[in-house]
Amino acid sequence: MRNSVPASPGAHLRQDVFANVVVFLVALPLCLGIATASGVDPFAGLISGIIGGLVVSLLSGSRLSVSGPAAGLVVIVVSSIASLGSFSAFLAAVLIAGLLQIAFGFLKAGGLANFVPTAVIKGMLASIGLMLIMAQVPLGMALNAKESADAPGEASGMDLRAATFDTPFGEIGLISMVLFLVSLAILFIWDSTKRFKLVRAIPGPLAVVLLGIGGVVALDASGLSATLPDAQRVTLVSIDSFSALTSALAFPDFSQMIDADVWRVAITLAIVASLETLLSLEAVEQIDPERRRASPDRELKAQGVGNMTAAMLGGLPLTSVIVRSSANVNAGAKTRLSGVIHGLLLLASVVALTAVLNLIPLACLAAVLVHTGYKLAKPQLFISTAREGWQRFLPFIATIVGVMATDLLIGIGIGIATGAVIALRTKLAQTFTLTQHGDHYLLSFRKDATFLDKPMLTRQLDRIPDNATLIVDAECADFVDRDIREALEDFVSKAPDRGITVEQMTSYQRFAVMA
Repeated sequence: MRNSVPASPGAHLRQDVFANVVVFLVALPLCLGIATASGVDPFAGLISGIIGGLVVSLLSGSRLSVSGPAAGLVVIVVSSIASLGSFSAFLAAVLIAGLLQIAFGFLKAGGLANFVPTAVIKGMLASIGLMLIMAQVPLGMALNAKESADAPGEASGMDLRAATFDTPFGEIGLISMVLFLVSLAILFIWDSTKRFKLVRAIPGPLAVVLLGIGGVVALDASGLSATLPDAQRVTLVSIDSFSALTSALAFPDFSQMIDADVWRVAITLAIVASLETLLSLEAVEQIDPERRRASPDRELKAQGVGNMTAAMLGGLPLTSVIVRSSANVNAGAKTRLSGVIHGLLLLASVVALTAVLNLIPLACLAAVLVHTGYKLAKPQLFISTAREGWQRFLPFIATIVGVMATDLLIGIGIGIATGAVIALRTKLAQTFTLTQHGDHYLLSFRKDATFLDKPMLTRQLDRIPDNATLIVDAECADFVDRDIREALEDFVSKAPDRGITVEQMTSYQRFAVMA
């Protein structure tokens, strides 16, 4: 094994600075898009991105993982704010969720994610992807939102602001639809074309955002009276003073922390955010060239502190995010300094780039999230899972249906329960084997037998015809439950009436004297 001397923090400064710029360019549109999709002020998404960089990166044991608001939590955020009635009550739930994550870390619960079936995790992510697509397509198309709604006064010349057309689903805005479809096409092309230097240098989400800003500037500068209403752009408050900053922040309603519904949301957030974090952490370890491992329990504590901080400042719940983390690794990052600097850049953008950020069309951000949802729920995922067998496909589908029909936590529970039932059925089916040679039958115990195996044993014994010989071999079993022994003894006692001869091997006889 090759010995290496750990490099000093400054040894990789150049790689980390370059990587943090790349991560910043990926994170910025995602922070804005996730906040918009969640129905909250875009500033809340930026706060979470900043905390993910400045707080979680410093506390995390992972050198390459990057945290921030997660697309996978959008569905929970939207439904939770609606059910709790206010964003401040939701922030109270985020605060509790952070405390629960810290408790998970101290209880060494980081390894519990290994007990969740892979099919259920895939189903959870796929259902999140489907719901993202369903929620963001109407936003990207400006469905039921007249593009002329915010236009002051009378328009002259060619007025594209009023260009809408009716569909069976409602009225769609022309400008937003074009921006959305073009942005979506660019994102898919960006993913499939890596041979051009420009494509490799600029992240797809950034390219889409730049396109949107350029389109809005061009429309505003044209003589066509064409523009995009403020309601269909990012609307960040200008942070030009300390009072502006404090007024932009939101705070949790501590009086709601005794509400049972708040705790229900908090538990859901804590479990799902922890699962996403641990999955992302494992994925980062796989793509890290140095294969460095990080403590999952320490990561849960770091995420808990991050979520508590986000709740206190009005940010969205955060997790370790594989999109940003993989961008960090691929850009050549070596230490956690990259994540920290990306947080500083997000902070600087809040102060210095508000005017530019407010030019970003919501249609472009919706396209970024629809593309993210597609990657979570690719058709290939359904095909590959189906090919793995019904034992994996059924929990996968059960999780998706459960999440779509109820909520995320119940859906995960349905998926786990389905997987457990299938695993139990498979286990029970393998306890006994019955082989036939002429009129002789051999009933073999392949492993220990409990009362759960009794229905299977009964079915096997029912297959023995009259006037046959049955040999019972329990050599491979170290334990046979009393219910199993009683079922066998009952069969033996009635066997002479049917002309059946039962030969019990020595290994089975020893169980007759067990308590």
